[in-house]
Amino acid sequence: QVQLLESGGGLVQVGDSLRLFCVASGRTFSNYAMAWFRQAPGKEREFVVISPWNGQNIYYTDSVKGRFTISRDYAKNTVYLQMRSLKSEDTAVYYCAADESYAGSRPEGYDYWGQGTQVTVSS
Repeated sequence: QVQLLESGGGLVQVGDSLRLFCVASGRTFSNYAMAWFRQAPGKEREFVVISPWNGQNIYYTDSVKGRFTISRDYAKNTVYLQMRSLKSEDTAVYYCAADESYAGSRPEGYDYWGQGTQVTVSS
């Protein structure tokens, strides 16, 4: 079992930056692919980015490329999502997810999820 706990969300303005945190506990963090998803009200859960277990071949969805950066601190069992140049359409609950395999962009491919952290971008 892996437990994930997100934090760092909040209310910001268009153009601002925000850094999300996801702390993993339970099993060996380095064995897991880690991803971020988001879900806006009335919409399906949307893939944002995945970092494979070795932190290479990171894949971002097109709408966040060049603005969001995922990183991992293996010593702290933490994955970060640095968000810059935020837009109103980035408003959503952001979820951290983990899986032992490369689950890609499909939410159903992930076995472990955090509870989510709200990001609201105000214009």
